Amino acid sequence: MKTNQNLAFAVLATRKVVPLFGLQITLAGVFAFLAVPAPADTFGSGANTFTIDFVDIGNPGNGDDLGAGGGSYSSPYGGVDYMYRMGVTEAPQEWITKATSLGMTNVTAGSWTGRQPAADMTWYEAAAFVNWLNTSTGHQPAYDLTYSGGWSMRLWSSAQAWQTGGENLYRHKDAFYFLPSEDESYKAAFHKNDGVTANYWDYATGSNEIPTAVASGTGAGTVVYDQASGSPPATVDNTGGLSPFGTRGQTGNAGEMKESAFDRLNDSPTESRVRGGGRWFIGQSGLLPSNRNEHDLSITSASFGFRVASAPEPARLQALGAGILRIQSSKGMVFEVQTSVVAPDHPDQSHRYAGVHGPRCGEPFAALLPNVASVTGGRRNTLQRNDGMTA
Repeated sequence: MKTNQNLAFAVLATRKVVPLFGLQITLAGVFAFLAVPAPADTFGSGANTFTIDFVDIGNPGNGDDLGAGGGSYSSPYGGVDYMYRMGVTEAPQEWITKATSLGMTNVTAGSWTGRQPAADMTWYEAAAFVNWLNTSTGHQPAYDLTYSGGWSMRLWSSAQAWQTGGENLYRHKDAFYFLPSEDESYKAAFHKNDGVTANYWDYATGSNEIPTAVASGTGAGTVVYDQASGSPPATVDNTGGLSPFGTRGQTGNAGEMKESAFDRLNDSPTESRVRGGGRWFIGQSGLLPSNRNEHDLSITSASFGFRVASAPEPARLQALGAGILRIQSSKGMVFEVQTSVVAPDHPDQSHRYAGVHGPRCGEPFAALLPNVASVTGGRRNTLQRNDGMTA
């Protein structure tokens, strides 16, 4: 099977009985396996519509970067116990402009235009934009922010706070969009994406070799850095090559504000946060994993912005016809299988149709898959799982 960062495909002739959540499914004929990029999320309407492209960050349970990857650097960061998504690019100015036109208030940015980075924003303003992404799409705000002549934030209670991978009093447990934590950002940039390992590269280009400095572009092994003082940043789509997970420009172009407190405790709403990544006019040292800066909540600069992260997409289950089932997981994997479903309480009855029944006759087959978003040709059911995995 040949793979690249965008697509992996294999077709196998098979007939195999596999257990799935208490059900026996016979896979017969052709079993197709397709990996596709994570879908873009759409916001706004009309002339103010914009999309955010995400990539799935998998291998939950990987270790921190303790130097096992063969590079020269190590740190106590990068371990994440759950699936999530990371924005492919930094946030551009146009997202802020369009969200403001759609009613977002008290958020300003303006050093740059169009697809150049959204900059001259405080940490609070970046968090308020993320909250707008949530509320404009029917989700829970990530941060408990208040504006009264200026921004402030309160901690969530333990009952309200994010608990997956450890308690995070900054982020609400039901938030869908959020600023990336330091670990989430570090993993997306430097992890080798080689399984549940502690293997990391020294640079966010999938290499231990110093990247080539460019003013703009998407070439492998390049980053926008070491440019002349007074020059502008690149557009966010042209900030160099991709990381192993498929993010672009995490350590170059504009610096990026993180969700995490500098002391990593997230137990005070007013304490300094972490800012990472180099800047387009800074040298090679800004690209390293060790480049970690203390960031005051109210500081603004034309040279740093932010990136958006997200919870994983739910799985989708679709009946394509009699005995043919398509499962698209939150990892972007698509499975098309011919199924023979046998209910354990009626082993003599083999149901050969589009996966409508589950382990007990009359129960939706969708109930067997965690976090199912929709069923075409069957009945709808939505469930939750605690391990961050779907389908």
